[in-house]
Amino acid sequence: MLSKAEALQLAQERDLDLVEISPDAKPPVAKIVDWGKYNYQRTKQLQKNRKTAKTLEMKQMRFGLKISDHDLGVKMGKVSKFLDDGHKVKLTIFYRGREQAHRDIGFKLADKVINDFGDTIAVDQNPQLAGKQLNFVIRGSSARIKAVAQAEKAAAAPQGEETNAKTQDA
Repeated sequence: MLSKAEALQLAQERDLDLVEISPDAKPPVAKIVDWGKYNYQRTKQLQKNRKTAKTLEMKQMRFGLKISDHDLGVKMGKVSKFLDDGHKVKLTIFYRGREQAHRDIGFKLADKVINDFGDTIAVDQNPQLAGKQLNFVIRGSSARIKAVAQAEKAAAAPQGEETNAKTQDA
């Protein structure tokens, strides 16, 4: 532990820079480094973090109030794939014309969708009426994400066993 003046003098003797790393710490933490090299490494690390970070998109699925059971099933299959990929999904039920008078039907349809998925989803935003649309946002629950990860591992494991069997025969 050095005083500020001693640290500056030591940095000048070594022809390096005194860089404050953590100003909020008691006492503040500083390092004697080559500023150009330090800045370059920090920039590269930030770029690497940005590249490896998984960007999750908000997917959207829209359907009308009078959607048939089969069509709803098809759309929920697509929503399920989005959830398996780790995306959030914004579901929009839109009202046309006289359907505005029966807004409760839209809320019942939203509840049906949420109940059909059961514990495999978490509701981020409860159904809300905004103009002629009823919107709500869902995401895969932690149990669903774990199940998908285990399924991917199980799918990858048999492929690895086959390659081992081929190498043993040769």
